[in-house]
Amino acid sequence: MKITPKRLSGVVEIELEPRQDPRGYFMRVFDAEIFAHHGLPTQWVQGNESLSIPRNVIRGLHYQRPPHTEAKLVRAASGAVLDVFVDLRRGSPTFGQWDSVTLSAERHNMVLVPRGFAHGFCTLTENSTVIYMVDNAYAPEAEGGVRWNDPALAIDWPLTDTPIISAKDQAWPTLSETAPLAIDFTQPGKPI
Repeated sequence: MKITPKRLSGVVEIELEPRQDPRGYFMRVFDAEIFAHHGLPTQWVQGNESLSIPRNVIRGLHYQRPPHTEAKLVRAASGAVLDVFVDLRRGSPTFGQWDSVTLSAERHNMVLVPRGFAHGFCTLTENSTVIYMVDNAYAPEAEGGVRWNDPALAIDWPLTDTPIISAKDQAWPTLSETAPLAIDFTQPGKPI
């Protein structure tokens, strides 16, 4: 595994290393020892999968409020997505900034998004399957979101047509209408 820090503190891209032979390949997608060595979460409590059939589907930007914040380990098992994350951590020097990683089944890469971020993605291909692990149980009462097209964020979504978005995701507030999360950005994931 090759682990590369991204621009926003606590976010890392993880490049997996498939071992191929005539049958196909085998690859490790999680190693607690390697993750712990890099200070990454090692206790995953739920695994989720979503299939987006058409291209131009946007899901997000979602987060959980404290004490139910969650880190996510995200990868594309089929197809490709632009994975986007927005820093919502109160006091963080990168609060309100976004970054992204293109995840694809072909590239065999993942992104770890720490607690205190809003997260979403846009499908770049048809039949994109996204699998992600979370380190905290989902709590419906703690669900929050930031509008995908917030002009203050100006996320550069790679759309080739009108986006396909749920009514719920279209109704999220803008970043200026969202309270920063009480997360210690110096220790990603630790509540204040």
